[in-house]
Amino acid sequence: MIAGFLALRLYSVLGKRTGHEQALTKPAEERVGAPQMPRTIDVTPEVRETAGRPIEAGAETGLRAVVSADSSFDVAQFVEGAKSAYRMILEAFWKGDEETLGWLVEDEIRGGFAEAIAERKAAGHVLDNRLVVIERAVISDAAVEGKTARITVRFDADIAAVTRDQEGNVVAGSLTDAVETHDVWTFARNLRSDDPNWKLVETDEA
Repeated sequence: MIAGFLALRLYSVLGKRTGHEQALTKPAEERVGAPQMPRTIDVTPEVRETAGRPIEAGAETGLRAVVSADSSFDVAQFVEGAKSAYRMILEAFWKGDEETLGWLVEDEIRGGFAEAIAERKAAGHVLDNRLVVIERAVISDAAVEGKTARITVRFDADIAAVTRDQEGNVVAGSLTDAVETHDVWTFARNLRSDDPNWKLVETDEA
């Protein structure tokens, strides 16, 4: 039931397309918008200027390309979904839940996670980590490469991390002191696929 809930949650927030989204240029929301006029080959998708929007300047051109390829794309919805995915992927990795990771990340990333989980188990270690808060999530880059859209998000977060041995003794870390982390994750989606979900395809540190 928990796995089912997580799957539903990810589907509902990370790029779900229902065909009933609000117009992308709605001024009260943070969105990459399409023009209100009928789009022609000479019309460039508009990036609506709104205060506090989670987009770095260098990502605007790429986001326009994403909107051109998928007019239902919504920036605010994507960012919220990316934050949920960030939490879910980290928690699945910490727990060694490879099944959940299987539908959240692409094969190459999943292989890296699986290798790290196997090494951790071989050492007899258990992670007792907690994502305290995501301080900031901002789109730092975006592009459309062929039929694939790629969006990079920088996450600034506080994580409390503890490594325990098989007897539950603390090997490293502390749950009382959160550590600042700065991760750069790239999500991708096949724009010609009926599957609306974005998957993690690359990870890095800022």
